[in-house]
Parts: sequence; C-alpha cells; structure tokens
Amino acid sequence: MKRKYFQTSQPVLLGGMLLLALVIGIIVPIFAGMVGDSYARLAALPALFILGGLMIFNRTLLLLIIVLLRSAGDIVLEATRATNASGFSPGLGGAINALIILIAFLFVVEKPQRLPRAVMVPWIILLAVSFYGLAVSPELGAALKIVLSLLSYCAMFICAFYIVRTPEDFRSLVKLVIWSSVLPALYGVVTVALNARGGLSGFRLQSTFGHANILAFYLTLVLSMGLYVLKSPEFRLTQLKRIGLMSWMFFLMGLLLLTQTRSAWIACFLMFFLYGTLFERRYLLYLMVLPLIALMIPSVHERIAQLDSGNTVETYAKLNSFAWRVLLWKSGLHWMSPSHYLQGYGVESFLHYSVVFFPLAGGVPWGAHSVYVQWFFDTGLIGIAAYFFVFYAVIRMLAKLYPADKLAACMLIFIAVEHLIVSASDNVLAYLAFNWYFWLLCGAGCALYYNSDAYKAEQERRRQKRLPGYRLPATTRAR
Repeated sequence: MKRKYFQTSQPVLLGGMLLLALVIGIIVPIFAGMVGDSYARLAALPALFILGGLMIFNRTLLLLIIVLLRSAGDIVLEATRATNASGFSPGLGGAINALIILIAFLFVVEKPQRLPRAVMVPWIILLAVSFYGLAVSPELGAALKIVLSLLSYCAMFICAFYIVRTPEDFRSLVKLVIWSSVLPALYGVVTVALNARGGLSGFRLQSTFGHANILAFYLTLVLSMGLYVLKSPEFRLTQLKRIGLMSWMFFLMGLLLLTQTRSAWIACFLMFFLYGTLFERRYLLYLMVLPLIALMIPSVHERIAQLDSGNTVETYAKLNSFAWRVLLWKSGLHWMSPSHYLQGYGVESFLHYSVVFFPLAGGVPWGAHSVYVQWFFDTGLIGIAAYFFVFYAVIRMLAKLYPADKLAACMLIFIAVEHLIVSASDNVLAYLAFNWYFWLLCGAGCALYYNSDAYKAEQERRRQKRLPGYRLPATTRAR
C-alpha cells in the first residue's frame, strides 16, 4: 500500500504546526493541574500531540499504525482514563477513537464516490437509531460511549475502502492484522509465567485486552486470517515463512485455550471444519483428534464440565455462566412493557434498569451479556432490524467476492457469521478493539469486490437495463 507521506501543502502544514504549538502552550499548564500524580495521564498529552502530528503528515500512515498497535492498547489506554461520575470516562483511547472517526470523515469528504451505497445505507440507518436511543437514554454517559464506539466501527469499515484498492492492498492489510497479534501474544506469555507460580486453576488469560473474551474473539479472527494466508496461493510463501506461520498459529491456539472462552473454542473449531468441508477434507480428520487432545488439558476439561452443574435456580444455588445469563435475559424481557417493543427504552437502559428487574442484581447494574437482548431492550425491534440489516448487506457483498477469491470470501463470511453467533451470549458490542479489526477486515473484503472488474460489469448491466428500449437477451427470455 504505497502512499505519499505528505498529503498537505506546505502552508497548511506550517499552519497546522503553529496551531499545535499554540494549543500546547495553552493546555499544558491547565492539564498538569488536572492529572494529579498519574504519570499515565500526564504521558497521554504528548502522545496525543504525536498522533495529531501524524494526522497532519499522513492520516493513512496513522491509521495503519493504529491497526498494528491497537491490539496491545487496552491496558495502556485504560490507565489514561479520567474518573467521571457520569459513566463517560475520557482518556487517550477516546482521543484515538475521535481520530479514527475524523480520518473516515476526511476520506469521505475528499472522495465520497469510493463508498458503495448498498452497504452504507444500512450503517446510516443503524447510527440514526442509535442516536435516537442516546437522546432518550437514562444513562447518558454510558450511552454516549456505546454510540461513539458504534460510530468508530462504522469509521473503520469506511476507512477500509480508502486503503484497499487492489488485491495487493487487501493482502497487505491481512498481513498487518496478523502482525498485530505479536505484542498481545508476547505479553500473554509474560502473564502466564507470572500466574504459573500460584497455579493456573481458574486463570483466564486476557493479555493486553480488557477481558479474556475479547482476547479470545480477537485470536479467532487472527487465526482465520492466518489460515487464509497459509492456504491462499496469492501469498506465495516460502517454506520457511510457511513453517513460521504454522508455528505461530499453533502458539495462538494455545493462548486461545488459556482464555477459557468456550464460545471462541467452538468458533475456532467451526472455522477449521468449514475450511475442511469446502477445501481440504483431510482437515476433518485432524478435527476428530483435536477435541480429544484439548479435553486432556485439566483447565479445558474443568471449563466444559461446569456446564453440567448450576443449571437450576434454587436458594443458595450457584449458577453456571450460561444459566445465569438465561435468568438475566428472562428477567429483562419479562419486565419490558409491550409499548416499548418497537423503540426500546434508550441505549444502555438495560444496564440502568437491571437493578430493578434482575433478582440477583444485589444493587449492582448488569450488562445484558447478549447484543440481541441488549439492543432489543435499548432500541426495540427497529434497532434489531437495523443491526441485522448491516450484516445482511455486508455478507451479501462478501458473497459476491466468491468468484474472484473463494477462500477470502469464505473466511470473511465466516467471521461475520461467527460475530452474529457469539453476539447472542456476549457483550460483543462493547468490545472495541475486536470490533475495529472485525469491521476493518469486512470493509476490506467489500472494498476488494467494489474495486473489481466483476463489480464494474454488474454496474454496467444495471445501467443497460435502465436504458430505454432495453430487452433481455434471448437466452434469458427463453428461460
């Protein structure tokens, strides 16, 4: 992906640098009094100015740097957050979110024709629904965070259309996503080593992410792309690179087991099953042995065995995680009034009202642990329809990529379907880092088709049909 490093004229560049210097001189004395003794928050200011400088020089380069490093950012960015009683805690992470949205906005302003209407209209509808939900939300701070995150997901999807113009661009982006797993993986080894002293019973690896589930879904996504690179003839890997990539994938699988995320285990298994069914049947033989090996690991066996107990709600009974979720969902849905089925109660209203309807809340607000339950409660049937409309439009365009790159189309459609499946039992909507990589890859796949000869031929056929006096070909009329 070759780009010019300077995208602005010299007067604009100098003016931007002078403006940055002026802002620094004004903000630094004020900010220093706000950060207290937090070195992380103090370091966030110069980091923000560095990012702003990169924005002036080359926003595409800044975007690619963020893609490479964002997987290792949660533990760092969390330390820069300022405490806020409203539920909205600004920090360097919020500033990076704003930069991503700004980059997407500038891309669109410069060349709006690069975006296909077929996939952008559903996004616009979903964002409109979410902004309405924000306006009526009983938790304005928390709702604003969710809506801005959703806006950043759309921004990442948009950015893909401006950095992926050719198959070479697409392959470069896929490799960049795989390289982004290096820092989380290495930090994960350190985390395991530190916890191994006291035993790993009950330990769930989360590495640089805010929760073990986020790491697990991210690893599944990287493994999908790793399989694509390994099996696609377009990459032309040397024997040494092939062995290195295979070794890295086995290493990531080991980290995935340590996350103790059962839904991600199933998703990873299904990914290899899908590949084996469609492309290489011998992989199905490997999959017959893999679960047996995994069950020999004590922590994996214990995690699976937990599903056999705690499935009934009784006094003093301890529910397993799935039974607890089911009770939470039933409580929320039974509490809802039919008058709110259409539009919901507002974004993050499930969290707000959970202390009222959930018998095990104990005065603590709980998230829905299901995108569908949460989004139905928050935005009603309209919100659910808009959410599925986005996925329908994206998967439909990815399916059209199949004749050009069967493996890429299958892997991307799989991660989209996987996203829909795990959304049923997890707070995937709030997993920002994972969603950024997910929507960037989905956007890259759509961009690959949008810039292909097949898309141009399809548009030409539609244009011909709109011409006066157009008649179907004889073969079509005969059918």
